[in-house]
Amino acid sequence: MRIPLFAAAALSAALVLAGCGASAENASPTCPNGEVRFGVEPFEDPQKLTPAAKVLADALSEQLSCSVELSITEDYSAEVLAMENGRLDIAIFGPLGYVFASKRADAEAIVSFGDAQGALSTYTAGIWVPADSPITSVEQLRGHTLALGSVGSTSGDALPRKAIADAGLKEADVRIDYAGGHPEALLALTNGKVDAAQLNSQQQASATAAGTFDASKYRQVWKSEPIPNDPITVRGDLDPAFKQAVRDALLNLPPKAVGDIGALLDVSPPGKLVPVDEKTYQPLFDLATTLGLTEGDV
Repeated sequence: MRIPLFAAAALSAALVLAGCGASAENASPTCPNGEVRFGVEPFEDPQKLTPAAKVLADALSEQLSCSVELSITEDYSAEVLAMENGRLDIAIFGPLGYVFASKRADAEAIVSFGDAQGALSTYTAGIWVPADSPITSVEQLRGHTLALGSVGSTSGDALPRKAIADAGLKEADVRIDYAGGHPEALLALTNGKVDAAQLNSQQQASATAAGTFDASKYRQVWKSEPIPNDPITVRGDLDPAFKQAVRDALLNLPPKAVGDIGALLDVSPPGKLVPVDEKTYQPLFDLATTLGLTEGDV
């Protein structure tokens, strides 16, 4: 049975407040409701992601002279739903999540993570197996278990599924298990619960640094083309003056303000944030078309 790309979900109850308190009385073009509500997709263990994202939120708060309320959302669908319902002003989405947020919530990509040379950073999706596995290609996944991350993830769902289709397999030919996230998919592999798992270059770098993944004990049987890194977006129906102020503030942040969260996205050493727009992510719009994903899947 096919699982919809995005199922309705609620925002995580855990909110981290960055910056000083504010009220509606302080509304301004850069602080329209007395605060800016900032959502971040749960692409990493919240214990690592929350403090890293808070550094970015604090820096943005200082640039805008406005309180920034940070929320690590429960899952990809929750973040799209929150922006669609007007509960987020800005948000970091995965590239494919942005595709659907742009359709459902009018999300506009404004900046992403740059490397030390000022170029847009990228990452890759991958499928890994134990080093002693007989599986050497995607074609040989037939009849085997494959751990994917979360429904709606670019590297943890859509791209591995496309790799399966490109290999001439039907999804029913592979026993797909949605583990609940990138870290959980990796754990399923390292704990021997599945025959193969998706592991993107970001999670690989993070897990290697943490000592929870040793690449010498595993083998990558598939790797995607480079994917443009996660965009920071703003809700399209907001005041143009606010959107410009946020874009300018983000572009003016020093590399140290984005370094912690950038490291979790395999951007090291980090540069400043760089401008992006919808055209940057056209390959992901094309991917959604190729896989037959529509707003009905959201």
